[in-house]
Amino acid sequence: METKNIMIVGVGGQGTLLASKLLGRLLLSRGYDVKVSEVHGMSQRGGSVVTYVRWGDRVCSPIIDKGQADCILSFELLEGARYTEYLKPGGRLIVNSQQINPMPVIAGMAVYPENLKEKLGAIGIDVDAFDALALAEEAGNSKAVNLVLMGRLSQYFDFTKEEWMEAIEHSVPPKFLELNKKAFELGTARTA
Repeated sequence: METKNIMIVGVGGQGTLLASKLLGRLLLSRGYDVKVSEVHGMSQRGGSVVTYVRWGDRVCSPIIDKGQADCILSFELLEGARYTEYLKPGGRLIVNSQQINPMPVIAGMAVYPENLKEKLGAIGIDVDAFDALALAEEAGNSKAVNLVLMGRLSQYFDFTKEEWMEAIEHSVPPKFLELNKKAFELGTARTA
């Protein structure tokens, strides 16, 4: 099998690392060689966090180069736009439409770009954007955006619901399990 690549991008504190752990666990359970690599920016101060997840018959490097990502799963709109050069032709951007102002915008030195989804679509990027934050809140906690996004991502895989649920059960603390399963389900219920 050809190596597949997913970048998971977001802002520190959004749960990107749990999402990559869950996806890695699922892929390992299916027998793939899996490499996961985390790149932390100023994550504790709301900066960018990037995780690479690569899988296939044999994966030699954990790093995804520009033009290699089959998919970017983005927890925030601007973060998704920031990394589109990593998408391969025909790649997909699955993005939470939530906007979190980066420090230059907060400090008044920049303006958050307008109409990002439309601009990305206009340059030929396959954008699957939706309000994952609203679905996480519907599940019971705004911090469940990560599981809502994993639910949406699951719609592009041929893994069973049971396989996803098993990966969730092994990745999420028991006291948050039902909340996270509900968030995942809400993500799967929305179609592109």
